[in-house]
Amino acid sequence: MSRRPVVAIDGPMGSGKGTVARLVARALGFRHVDTGAMYRAVAWKALREGVPLDDLQAVAELARRTRVDLDTEPEGNRVWCDGEDVTDAIRSVQVNAAVRRVAANAGVRSVLTERQRSLAREGGVVVEGRDIGTVVLPDADLKVYLVASLDERARRRWQELRARGEDVSLEAVRELVREDDEAAQTRAVAPLRRAEDAVVVDSTSRSPEEVAEEIARLVRSRVARGG
Repeated sequence: MSRRPVVAIDGPMGSGKGTVARLVARALGFRHVDTGAMYRAVAWKALREGVPLDDLQAVAELARRTRVDLDTEPEGNRVWCDGEDVTDAIRSVQVNAAVRRVAANAGVRSVLTERQRSLAREGGVVVEGRDIGTVVLPDADLKVYLVASLDERARRRWQELRARGEDVSLEAVRELVREDDEAAQTRAVAPLRRAEDAVVVDSTSRSPEEVAEEIARLVRSRVARGG
């Protein structure tokens, strides 16, 4: 390859995309781009400014005038919205409930897709999200579709929320994850689906480190073969 590879990791909520992508990037010395955080930042700002989520044009305009920066750190991306650190704020229950509506907005997706492509242009990047291998980076050197059982994904997200001090039941989070799956898979714009040439990896009974090492091996193998 004339440039360092581009790795696309897609999957539903709670499949482990964020942790696995960060570990893969660290193992390969690549940059990690969490595209979901970009949509969450826009959703957070819309909620903060009181922009109605059903006003598609207003939310799209909000996305156009909002600067979202991702700083890759060993512990994960720090997310900045117009210069404000919103890393923790964008993981709240309120943003979880709102982000699916923002992600279904064609205007928002157009704005953020172009920014995501720009971040990946030089290679040496692991990009994770819902439509990376199918829409954002269909020519990625390696595409991975990460899956896990619904119960396991709900448990993971519940633990994340509890660790942040959110008082929410496991059953409520399970319903949130189920609803998110349905919304992501049925939305009219860039629905969540596996790219035909994606490698499916099941993380249900495996540690993030095990899954990341498998993906890193796949990348190294493709580099060794020259593509």
